[in-house]
Amino acid sequence: MANRKKEVYKPKPMTEGKRNIIQGLLQEYDIETADDIQDALKDLLSGTLKEMMETEMDDHLGYEKYERSDEKNYRNGTKSKRVRSKYGEFEVDVPQDRHSSFDPKVLPKRQKDIYGFEVSEGMVSDITDKLLPQIEEWQNRPLASVYPIVFIDAVHFSVRDDGVIRKLAAYVVLGINEDGKKEVLTIVIGENESSKYWLSVLNSLKNRGMQDILILCSNGLTGMKDAISPIFKFSKDVRTAFYTTNAIESFNASYRRLNRQRSVFTSSQALLKALYLATNVTKKLDHNKEHRICGIS
Repeated sequence: MANRKKEVYKPKPMTEGKRNIIQGLLQEYDIETADDIQDALKDLLSGTLKEMMETEMDDHLGYEKYERSDEKNYRNGTKSKRVRSKYGEFEVDVPQDRHSSFDPKVLPKRQKDIYGFEVSEGMVSDITDKLLPQIEEWQNRPLASVYPIVFIDAVHFSVRDDGVIRKLAAYVVLGINEDGKKEVLTIVIGENESSKYWLSVLNSLKNRGMQDILILCSNGLTGMKDAISPIFKFSKDVRTAFYTTNAIESFNASYRRLNRQRSVFTSSQALLKALYLATNVTKKLDHNKEHRICGIS
């Protein structure tokens, strides 16, 4: 009987998002050799496993890490465990509880090898929920006082709401700062465009420290024009409306890929988490491209 050929993994096409992830890894881990790549993968896998087990511990105890509880069982530090994987051996800090009753599904007790595991959709949601404080902090971070150019555009997604699937728009506000760099200022998920709606969006930017915009670019979003007079009083020289969103298209491309990967999002919160992750992957853009956008040779 002939030996079956071992399947060879065929990498997917290189995308801008993948390229940015690779660049981030090169910078974070100072990668110079193949061994450095192996070490980076082991470190990422170790951290991911620990984060997943922390989520399992939350479920096991019935409360999150920094919440107070009258339960007799509670967290009791971590214990290092050496495991084997296809990337080689590495150590993982496994969360412990006082009663020693915690047995994680991701890495069960007495198991030393990890080559694959299954997680429920609920567990994935619980893990990504840990992003919510980061998203809130990101959405409320201080902004620069002046942005020479601001682009606003919308990408539409299907979201399940009380058993009904409906279309929601993710409005992406992208600023070009005084250094000529792109910066996603906020992402707002909504459905009804009006001057009142845009007034609240622009007012939230102003409350975060933005005092002036020189040029606002959009594709004629409903109510946008009426919202800009009361919020930012432009001089006559800079009142021209530029109906273009070219500078935001690299971000929109990564957002639209989410539609191809998942036809319906379980909630608007799940959509926001996915958009936040996509934003942080895409934000490392080519330096020369930034300068071309701002008209700097």
